Amino acid sequence: MPAAALSHWRDFRNIVLFTGAGLSAECGVPTYRGVGGIWREYNYQDYACQRAFDRDPMQVLDFHELRRTKVRSCAPHAGHAHIRAMQAEHPGIHVITQNIDGLLQRAGVVVAAELHGSLWRLRCPVHGIRDDLAVGAYAHRHCPDCPPDRAPWLRPDITWFEDAVNEAVFEHAAMLVDDAELFVGIGTSGAVWPAAGFAERARQRGARMVEINPENNEASALYGQHIRLPASTALPEAFPIGG
Repeated sequence: MPAAALSHWRDFRNIVLFTGAGLSAECGVPTYRGVGGIWREYNYQDYACQRAFDRDPMQVLDFHELRRTKVRSCAPHAGHAHIRAMQAEHPGIHVITQNIDGLLQRAGVVVAAELHGSLWRLRCPVHGIRDDLAVGAYAHRHCPDCPPDRAPWLRPDITWFEDAVNEAVFEHAAMLVDDAELFVGIGTSGAVWPAAGFAERARQRGARMVEINPENNEASALYGQHIRLPASTALPEAFPIGG
């Protein structure tokens, strides 16, 4: 039983929970590369790269509004709530996520690093990042702080295909990984680089490695313990609260 092996999880000084698309898939959020994944239905070159945005910003923003609408129809599950409860009990829990859906934050989880950005932010080349928490449709598609006659399109604050990663965010995440005594991969396939390198980094630095994922994947060999259950079930069982 996973809970028996991790009943003393509070004894680890620093814990990194590294989350991927599988955590959100239980809520009904589509994954990206698996069966039914977004990129099996849509070509990223038309919807999720800077070239597509430069060519047709309206089409790209329409697509991301559809994604936002889909995510808003999904609710955080018991796994998200359990991470929030864990953080309330232990100040050394740091959440690093590859997800852009904001479900962790909606559940009240403090996220230390969003590696690939957020569906709920846009950025202006002049004024920088701005939140847009509207349901589905963006509140603004052009920057409202720029002169109306030359206001640029607002670009989703997401690391698209062909983009460079946000170095500051990755450096902060790397610092947390380096300090982790327990590293828990939750619903991540280990297929997206450079984010996938964090599990290997934690293993090399001697962290205890636990994987929560219903299926085996290419990163599984990096972990010493595997919990083949959905996160909504595995997290409460493996990390008991109270007592």
